[in-house]
Formats: sequence, C-alpha cells, structure tokens
Amino acid sequence: MEKINPTIFRSYDIRGVYPEEIDENNAELIGQAFACYIKAKRIVVGRDMRQSSPAIHKAFCNGLLGQGVDVVDLGLVPSEVVYFAVGKYKYDGGAMITASHNPKEYNGIRMVNNQVGMIPGRELYKYIVNQRDFNNVPEPGKVETKNLLEEYIQHVLSFINTEEIKPLKAVIDAGNGMASTVIPELFKNLPGSYVPLFFELDGAFPNRPSNPILPESQAKLCQKVIEEKADLGVIFDGDGDRVLLITEQGEFVKGDISLALLAKYFLAQEPGAGISYTVICSRIVPETIKKLGGKPIRTPVGFINVSGGIRKHNGIMGGETSAHYCFRDNYYADSGLIALVVLLAIISRSGKKLSEVVDDLNIYQREEKYFETDKIEEALSTVKKEYSDGQQDSVDGLTVQYQDWWFNLRPSNTEPLLRLTIESGDEKLLNSKINDLTKLIENK
Repeated sequence: MEKINPTIFRSYDIRGVYPEEIDENNAELIGQAFACYIKAKRIVVGRDMRQSSPAIHKAFCNGLLGQGVDVVDLGLVPSEVVYFAVGKYKYDGGAMITASHNPKEYNGIRMVNNQVGMIPGRELYKYIVNQRDFNNVPEPGKVETKNLLEEYIQHVLSFINTEEIKPLKAVIDAGNGMASTVIPELFKNLPGSYVPLFFELDGAFPNRPSNPILPESQAKLCQKVIEEKADLGVIFDGDGDRVLLITEQGEFVKGDISLALLAKYFLAQEPGAGISYTVICSRIVPETIKKLGGKPIRTPVGFINVSGGIRKHNGIMGGETSAHYCFRDNYYADSGLIALVVLLAIISRSGKKLSEVVDDLNIYQREEKYFETDKIEEALSTVKKEYSDGQQDSVDGLTVQYQDWWFNLRPSNTEPLLRLTIESGDEKLLNSKINDLTKLIENK
C-alpha cells in the first residue's frame, strides 16, 4: 500500500500542503478507499480553482474509477453544489477537491455519504490502515460530466420570495474563488446590483488571503463599500461555502450575529423550530432563539457538529462563528449562497440600513485568545477548580457561565494550543476577566 501521511486526515476532511503532504498518489489511494468505505457505485465530484486541484482531482477520480465506480464530474463549482447534487440525485456519495480557506500551498478532499453527512478524515485513515491493498476491478467505472449551476441557483432562490428583495447595492468579494462562478447568474434573478471584487479565478489568491474572517482579508472590501456608497459588502472564502457581511459603514458583521438574524427569519417561517449553534457563539444567539419561541440546540465547535445538531433534534438551520450556515431544506448541508439571499431578504424586510439591523444584536463584547502550552489538561483542571462557583459544562472543552459574563476554554485538535473565548456586556469586566484567566493559564 502507498505510504500516506496521517497528519492530513483531519476531524472533518483531508487537508495538507501540496505536494509535500498530499500528492497524486495519496489522492488516488484516498479515492480507492472512499469508494470501498461507502460501497459506492456512483460518486459526484467537484473541484475548486487551486493550482493543484486539476492534478488532485484527476488522481482521486482515477482511484474511484479503478474500483468500478462511475464518476459524475461537476467541474469547477462551489462545495455546496456537490452537496446539492448528492442530496437531489441520491448519489452514493460526493467529494470536493478543496482546501477551503487555507493558503494557496494547501489542497484537500472533503467527502460526504449518501445522506450528505461528512466523512471524518480520521475515520477514513483508520479504514485505509486496516484495509488490505485495493485492487483494480475488471470493469473500471465511467465518467459523466454534468452542469448543475442553473438548477442549483433555482434551489437557492427557493428559500426566499424574490419579490421581497429591495434593489440593494452590494460589493461582493469572491477572493478569486468559487463564489464568482455563481454570483453573476444568481443576481440575474434578483433586483438590485453588485460590484464584483476579485472575481477572476486564481488559486494563487493574489489579492487577499482565502480566509474571510482575517482583518487583512476584509480591508479592501471595506474600503470599496464606502467608495461605492453600497448598502453592504459580502465576502466569501475560497470554495464559496462561507459568507460574511460588511455594513454600509465598512464594519464587519460577526458570523454569529448573522446567525441570530437568520434564526429570526426561519423562526418566523416555522415557529418553535430548533436552531443549532456552537458553544463559542455569542449569548445573543440562544437569547434570540428563546425570545422568539425557538429551541436552541447547543453543539461543539465545527460544522459537522452544527449539522448533526439539527439532524438529531429536528432543527431547521444552524451556524457558527466561522460563518458556516446549514439548512434542513438544503439536505442539512452548509451554503454561503442560501445564507446570502436570506440575509438580503432580512435587510429588505427591515427597511433599515444593515448597520441599524445588527445594532440591536451587538450588545455583548467577545474576545478570543490563544495560549501555547504542553500542559493542556493541567491548565483546564486549574481553571475548572478556580471557577467552580460558575455554571460549568464540558460540551466542548470547558464552558463556565456567570450572570454577566462567560468563557469557553478548549484545546486545539491539531496543535498544543488552548483557545479562550470570553464574552460580557461590560467592557471593564471583560478585560478584568481576560487578565485573570491569562495569568492563571500562563502560570501553568
């Protein structure tokens, strides 16, 4: 069996530096393993615009074909089109060649089963290690190409009443990524206009990092929104499944604030429904859900957990601070485009500027801090003991709740790091508690 780097197999997908950590040989083996793991006959595959994606895509598909699996090739598409294809056409599974928001030197493979459930990379690695060599079958699979973009756009539009949308002006930053392949066709069906920013597909990311949450990623968009006197700015990651907003004043809207807005919209459609959110989301999210009669579903960090939360508890949608939003009626998969059109409907319905819409939700201040330590368990134990008078839980790391502030401390899955998320409505109290926790953790 081909030697393979175990570090590329992550909790939710496969990702590594090309070609040092992941290469064509690895990709072909992973394709073979995926085909056998889900016992597939037909698998749909898409890819992003990264410079190594054509090579990884070809090798991965060769692995599938060698196991007798027919491949439905969607070509260059956002990740969410792959999920849609699996859900709509009931393929045995799907795969997207992408490293999402990672830097240009990375690539990866994200896989789903026939229920559009993510295949954990680490589970597939165990399967590869315990499996004998994969042998080519006598009759290799066949390749079929398919274009689902127009059909997918109509699916996205089904989440809103387009007549409600006002003629807003948006600056949309695709970051040289996959969102640029669908935005032009999407906006042909919407009133208003958009100003394209970095719509040329380029896997070298020449204009900004692919991660839309980084301030340096948002700088040019914020400036452009003000220059154009636009109603809002929109920024996507490389594979187009994460979306964040910028107000007309050039201010960043946090992912969980957008989640609270989305919760309002969907609870108006389906009163009492469940909305999933992660342990590091602002308190405004569960407070908003409860206020509107919905059911808050609290999950560990990670899209696979958010999606799992609405599957398990019959929820309607969910999201997290990183701006992944998933929807029951999108086969429980995430979609930046669905989130975008719904947010446009929310802004239109409000009759207000975006800055005014989010102002009512920005009542808390949240900070995040990282600590490098090789004494993770010791630090967690010390913090747990020190704050034993608070309401504690271990849904993901350690969360401690007080009436006027809360924090979550959780270890990284891949590095010797502790991540601290802390929130309060009182800035002075917030800074004081950050200092206290920092001293406690760094003294370990």
